[in-house]
Amino acid sequence: MRSLIHDGKLTPGNRLPPEREMCERFGVSRVTVREALRVLEANGLVEIRVGAHGGAFVTQPTSDRVGASIVDLLTLSSVTAGEVTEVRMVLELGIIPLLCGNADDDDIAALEDICDRQEAALASGEYDVSLSAEFHTRLAAATHNTAFEMLVRSFHGPLLMSLATAQKTAPEMGKRGLEEHRAILAAIQDGDAETGTRIMREHLSRTADRLCLEEPARKTTRTRKAVSSPAGAAPGSSRAR
Repeated sequence: MRSLIHDGKLTPGNRLPPEREMCERFGVSRVTVREALRVLEANGLVEIRVGAHGGAFVTQPTSDRVGASIVDLLTLSSVTAGEVTEVRMVLELGIIPLLCGNADDDDIAALEDICDRQEAALASGEYDVSLSAEFHTRLAAATHNTAFEMLVRSFHGPLLMSLATAQKTAPEMGKRGLEEHRAILAAIQDGDAETGTRIMREHLSRTADRLCLEEPARKTTRTRKAVSSPAGAAPGSSRAR
């Protein structure tokens, strides 16, 4: 059934055949079919409805459900916050040129609103890293590339985890982060991808530096080297401090 959905033979809104028909088609018992449906429902691929017009219907998986699965996978796999930052470096540096070309007035207004709320939270002493995560997630939406947006949204939980870990070593991180958020936004408005990429690299590199104080040296040393080197730099090259 999963293959039929992935192959597009069953699309969102389609009703799956009755249990008896699926038993005959796949040569399995009704218990097996019901267990398969429960698995598909848990993964967000089908919705079970009751009543006269009920049944199993194909749904569109949401980024929230995908994100929850990614969080579970990362947790069970003992993935570190430093490794999450490595992924962020690849994703978030890569979208800056897209943002410079695609972000519209509504996107800019939404990002400015997040920055304003960050500033207000800092002033009241109630700053939370979720505001930073919200800014980075909204950046992805401003690319107007559905694939990027869904990927970054699904990564929201791990992003929060890495930011919270970094904040343990630098409780004051919000103020500097806000300054960099505004600078990134200004570069995007100016269509200056080079400046935006440079600031984003510095922004993420600081997070990596903080993680080096929190996590085992073996993984974070590698992370620090990876995020400190400009894109395309030769192995062993150093970034000016």
